[in-house]
Amino acid sequence: MNAVMERYGLKGKPSTGLTMATWGFFVGFAAVSLFGPVAKNFNDVMHMKGFLLGLMVAAPNLTGSLLRIPFGAWVDKAGGKKPMLILLAMSIVGMLGLTIVLYRYYPNHLSMQMYPIVLLFGLLSGCGIATFSVGIPQTSYWYPQKRQGFALGTYGGLGNVAPGLFGIILPFALGVLGLAASYLSWFIFLVLGTIIYAVLAKDAYYFQLRKKDVEEQEAKAAAKELGQELYPSGNVAEALKISARVPATWALVALYFTSFGGFLALTGWFPTYWTMLHGAGGRAAGLLMALGFSLLASFVRVYGGTLSDRMGGEKVAIGGFTLVLVGSLGLISLHSFAADLISEIIVGAGMGVSNAAVFKMVPKYVTHAAGGASGWVGGLGAFGGFVVPPILGLFVQAQGAKGYSTGFIVYVILAVISISISVGLMMRGQHRDLAAAKTVKKSVKL
Repeated sequence: MNAVMERYGLKGKPSTGLTMATWGFFVGFAAVSLFGPVAKNFNDVMHMKGFLLGLMVAAPNLTGSLLRIPFGAWVDKAGGKKPMLILLAMSIVGMLGLTIVLYRYYPNHLSMQMYPIVLLFGLLSGCGIATFSVGIPQTSYWYPQKRQGFALGTYGGLGNVAPGLFGIILPFALGVLGLAASYLSWFIFLVLGTIIYAVLAKDAYYFQLRKKDVEEQEAKAAAKELGQELYPSGNVAEALKISARVPATWALVALYFTSFGGFLALTGWFPTYWTMLHGAGGRAAGLLMALGFSLLASFVRVYGGTLSDRMGGEKVAIGGFTLVLVGSLGLISLHSFAADLISEIIVGAGMGVSNAAVFKMVPKYVTHAAGGASGWVGGLGAFGGFVVPPILGLFVQAQGAKGYSTGFIVYVILAVISISISVGLMMRGQHRDLAAAKTVKKSVKL
């Protein structure tokens, strides 16, 4: 192994690849909490209606979801480092613009007239959220099939911690530094985090070899000696086309819309939920969101990856979405603080294991275009993070504070659909395994 690395001048190892992919995702993904924990501060001076408030909270998730499609697929051609750095750079521009706006206009001159500008910089800041679909194939190409669940569960789980941590930190920073200085500190963190990634991150061996102009077959053979099992199928467009022709890709998109899109939506929405429905202060609302939902879901996701390796992604997904269903029903029907907190925890746990289960199934069902598939699944699935909050805002706009509870009917519907799809995938997988077993049995007889 060392001889191959020395011969071609290769650098890095799977653990380093996983660590830096996770770091890049962590740095960019914090933008999920860009507005949620301080939405009340913006609303106090901008006086937004429920729909517009939900739209602002969700804005980073629009670019953070749609950009996942091309950037996730681009990994199949360029490796993960370049796409990751471009997304982080775009997020830096957005954070800089938002910081300048806050220093110049908040609080006395920040009105609804500034709403489009705040929304624009929120969209740019959200580009960092799209790093998720870059890190997924970047990590996958480092690890063999049998360790995909562990690697992707660890990547997604630890990277997912960022919104929860920032949801806790931002309200506390607000009390000490003020809103503008808090965003300036965030901007500095984003710049330093990007520099660390740029210096330490390495692409998987195959991509390093191709960048050294090593012929494709030779590059695959050398990378295989070093333990790499997954390889890209072609260029960006081809990866998207190949994965789009696989029906399971769209089933996984639907599942991820609920599990990860739903996670993004509630990470931004829960601080407002706890503040407006239960009267929690900004710091308490941030802690309730982070500890009861975001951080919980993130850490559970790590275990969900290992569990998916052992039981299969389909079964774990069914269990996870069942938890989402139960927790959502609790949030609709139970109205005490304790009951809602327990229900939030149940939803978070369900989303955590479901997220890991979905990406355990991506390389299983779309083996020859993992980057393209992760683009579709990560991009369109995460689009739920943009779609759901404005819908929840409409419930509030129509019903007042009661709408914060009844709006969870959206998650009941999504959970039922996702359970049905997961059962269908499990039945399809069992049928495929049975057919393969029969084929092997016939060949043995011959």
